[in-house]
Amino acid sequence: MQVDELLKPFPIKEFHPFPRALLGPGSHELIGPEAKKLGFQRTLVMTSGLRGTDIVHKIVESMKYHGLEVVLYDKVESNPKDYNVMDAVQLYQEHSCDSFVSIGGGSSHDACKGARISIAHDGRNINEFEGFNQSENPNNPPHIAVSTTAGTGSETSWAYVITDTTTDPDNPHKYVAFDDASLTTLAIDDPVLYYDCPTDFTAQCGFDVLAHGAEPYVSRLNFEPSMGNALHAIKLTAQHLRQAVWNGQDLKGREGMMYAQYIAAQAFNSGGLGIIHSISHAVSAFYDTHHGLNNAIALPRVWAFNMPVAYQRFADIAEAMGVDTHGMTTVQAADAALGAAIRLLRDVGIPERFVDIRPDSYSKNRLGQGPTKFYERAKEIKGDAADIDRITNHVLGDACTPGNAKECTFDTVRPVVEHCMTGDLDDLLS
Repeated sequence: MQVDELLKPFPIKEFHPFPRALLGPGSHELIGPEAKKLGFQRTLVMTSGLRGTDIVHKIVESMKYHGLEVVLYDKVESNPKDYNVMDAVQLYQEHSCDSFVSIGGGSSHDACKGARISIAHDGRNINEFEGFNQSENPNNPPHIAVSTTAGTGSETSWAYVITDTTTDPDNPHKYVAFDDASLTTLAIDDPVLYYDCPTDFTAQCGFDVLAHGAEPYVSRLNFEPSMGNALHAIKLTAQHLRQAVWNGQDLKGREGMMYAQYIAAQAFNSGGLGIIHSISHAVSAFYDTHHGLNNAIALPRVWAFNMPVAYQRFADIAEAMGVDTHGMTTVQAADAALGAAIRLLRDVGIPERFVDIRPDSYSKNRLGQGPTKFYERAKEIKGDAADIDRITNHVLGDACTPGNAKECTFDTVRPVVEHCMTGDLDDLLS
């Protein structure tokens, strides 16, 4: 679709509301009572399984204790696929369920949002709802989203992201659906549930948060009400991500990242995103790699690309990241933001190039379904000229691209993608 035509030049801003939320340690214990208050009787629980954590088992047993009937779908994959959504729809209908609970990160929440939209439209294929407010029926089943990661903020946003594997199986397409009807009924963010999130996964989710804060702060949508949340999310991430990564059961660190991810999502909810996300969606579509990891690799390159049109905004980001910019020029301060981001990326141990990623080598995939047979043929990221071209073309068609601070063309974006593949981060600092 022609997303540029829909969004340019952003003369009218739109504020998208947030669902009710319970935040803080112990809040996940209220799932059962809250579900009963909302009238849930037979609930479909959607999750990736969170294998090795026992989180799903404990929550399901708690829900049963409070008198709920539970049907479990635990096969949601990373970068949730269209068939995950449609399998859940079929299960929901077969068991005559009346509600949803999603447990996990963005994959589980997004697949659940998609299933609700499909159910409200007689089980139509979820891929028909790509784009902006494509659903016609706003009345879909109620949904409690329980987060186990500090990353996507899907539990509080109006967006969900699905991978279309069927329209062109040789070129999977990961798309964003922005739909006010997809908003959850209740969001639950309990930092205690993050304790079992592995070190590398915590780091990758944290960079998803940093991207969610930075992109609306420099977005061409220029949505003033989002600026405070965006900048504070960056500040909280800089303050707490290292602690959350390297001391996973430190409540202060986990709680700091909980608030960072929550308000960062609320910033982009109305403030927009950019090509950090567009690049991430493209690489995920073709290689099924983790969204937060992709964002982390793309972020420094996209910041360097966007900086010439937003030096002051990046100077603000530097201050939010704890850099003492006193005595610096605006350009020097903006450069310092880039240096701080690269330092943070290296401090939390994230790979620096896409060609360094081995999809089966990080924890996210061991918690859930991991790389599936659909992606076996993709194997490792190629990073050759043809690969860079097809990723660039996917980026230019992504719904997040029109919001990017700097206008994008094939010729300007391709070098950014190429640098993500094989470039040296130190080159950005010189």
